[in-house]
Amino acid sequence: MGINELRVAVTLVSLAVFVGIIAWAWRGRFDDAARLPFEGDEQ
Repeated sequence: MGINELRVAVTLVSLAVFVGIIAWAWRGRFDDAARLPFEGDEQ
């Protein structure tokens, strides 16, 4: 395995990790946290 194949492998793994993080963040698990600034003491 040469250096170019290693670079391609690292690039593909990095892309897969990036896409995985984006998919995880868009699942909607953070809906409650996104509403926190709007839930305050109402006087």
